[in-house]
Amino acid sequence: MLDTSHKSPNGNERIVNEVCMAICTVNGSGSATANNILYRALFRMGILTSGKNIFPSNIKGLPTWFVIRASARGYTGRLAHDDVVVAMNGATIEKDATYLRNGGVLFYADHLEKPEIADKEVIVYPMPIKALMKQVDVPRNLQSYMENMLYVGIVSQVLRIPEEILKATVDHQFRGKPAIAESNFNIVKLGFQYALENLEKKDHFYLEQLPELKDYILTDGNNAGALGSLYGGLQFCAWYPITPATSLVESAIEQVGKLRKDPKTGKNTCVILQVEDELAAAGATLGAGWAGLRAMTSTSGPGISLMTENIGLAYFTETPMVIWDVQRVGPSTGLPTRTAQGDLSMLYTLGHGDTKHVILIPGTVTECFEFGWRSLDIAEKYQTPIFVLSDLDLGMNTWVTKRFEYPNQPIERGKIIWEEKLEKFKDWGRYKDLDGDGIPYRTVIGNKSEKAAYFTRGTGHDEYGNYSEDPKNWTDMLNRIGHKLNGVVKDLPGPIIRRAKADADIGIIGMGSTHDAMVEAQDLLAEMGIQADYMRVRALPANTAVREFVASHARNYVVELNRDGQLRQILSLEISEYSEKLISISEIGGLPLTAAWTAESVFAKEKRNGKNR
Repeated sequence: MLDTSHKSPNGNERIVNEVCMAICTVNGSGSATANNILYRALFRMGILTSGKNIFPSNIKGLPTWFVIRASARGYTGRLAHDDVVVAMNGATIEKDATYLRNGGVLFYADHLEKPEIADKEVIVYPMPIKALMKQVDVPRNLQSYMENMLYVGIVSQVLRIPEEILKATVDHQFRGKPAIAESNFNIVKLGFQYALENLEKKDHFYLEQLPELKDYILTDGNNAGALGSLYGGLQFCAWYPITPATSLVESAIEQVGKLRKDPKTGKNTCVILQVEDELAAAGATLGAGWAGLRAMTSTSGPGISLMTENIGLAYFTETPMVIWDVQRVGPSTGLPTRTAQGDLSMLYTLGHGDTKHVILIPGTVTECFEFGWRSLDIAEKYQTPIFVLSDLDLGMNTWVTKRFEYPNQPIERGKIIWEEKLEKFKDWGRYKDLDGDGIPYRTVIGNKSEKAAYFTRGTGHDEYGNYSEDPKNWTDMLNRIGHKLNGVVKDLPGPIIRRAKADADIGIIGMGSTHDAMVEAQDLLAEMGIQADYMRVRALPANTAVREFVASHARNYVVELNRDGQLRQILSLEISEYSEKLISISEIGGLPLTAAWTAESVFAKEKRNGKNR
């Protein structure tokens, strides 16, 4: 297994701001608050970091892990092994310890049985959690929650997180609740003081303060998508709760009163409506889009299954709407709290008959914000459903990202026509192509012209909306829609391409939240003697830059989190003349991608191809 963090320490070697720490607790124990304090403390220290919450789909009782990676080199993808393990769960402590690297560090609550660690050198720090809690006057029902603050203090002192940073972070965590903040920090300080007085530092890991990460924030992709949609003029959202998409709409609900309020009336200018199921959510969104509102819904794979009929209706009636799919592991109910990229093929041709949809695929939190408003523009301009394909890792985990930039371009409403312009048309039909781009003009509720009305139907219709079963008319209608959507490519975000430092014979291709791991994998391959260019696909249909990238390499390894290599399959169809240049590498364990596994997989395939030096 490749070591993607650092070499094992020797002698007095110090490892500064380069550490991967797994905090192993029980779901529902209140550990999320403690873990966020540690994570945010590193951010306050100016250290580039990432945090991944791996939690069960039940409410309480099963193991949960929070993994913090700090990287002086800027890598924030998941690692397969840990430098530090904080063990608070007796049910998993033996297995948790096995993930430690040689030279790693184990903090464990000493009321748990110390695990046997063979074949590696590990520094062990016992934590007298129960004994220390006896010194604290805390209601019995809160003790199990607040004892997590002890490991915050102990771990922080050993790794050298300053006490003043912890104080500021605790105050931020409990902002507006000074009494609660004080009581929690007192416990953090108790753990900190215990470690200072009783634990001799034997490990090599140090966290040192750097300049403040100015213009950076901590947030998640779901919150970013919600904000981007609101800034993009969202007027209507219908939804039904589902993991891991629920927090996207919850974020919108939290912000709508601040961002979308009419100053004259004091009323919100965006309606967010929870309905009875996903079928109703898609139907309401479809209706709002037809009426002329900028409309969106948010769901995950199982919800998409229920929305299919109404999304197909939107496609054929040419009604704009945006559907966020925050992916989880399938099929069926699958693993609701694990990440995957298994919905791509389903979305691309969702619906019976000849349908092909537009998909935006954000790979960063910043892109979640951007695609939030951009998707609404594209949906209205091309009068079609637009999918934004995120996933649990990107959507629910907290990321360090640059502050969002307010869109500097006007909202794109597309070909909506009102009375004055409509009256000038001699022969207007709702589905009539007047400009040669396949995009018809549409009227919406509020247009008072007698010409504005038309009948909306999902059955065969002509360019005026009249019922028709004429074969030529049907052919013309579908070809026009196809022509319309062929033109959308110019308005879609192109791929992100990162060139190797030397000429590269091979390419590696990814999408979505695997971006950080793919960048690191590219660098690892270079260390292994393999130069590879990297491309991240951000939208389908793919544009010419994607085609040119594939064409320019002898082999292209398409890396994705699904079983069947869905992106590779789609690219093979769309770039059929280069399909033999596309090679699938896939992983479907439900965890975020690691750079080491990716680099090793590419290396092994190159070796089998006889191309390895």
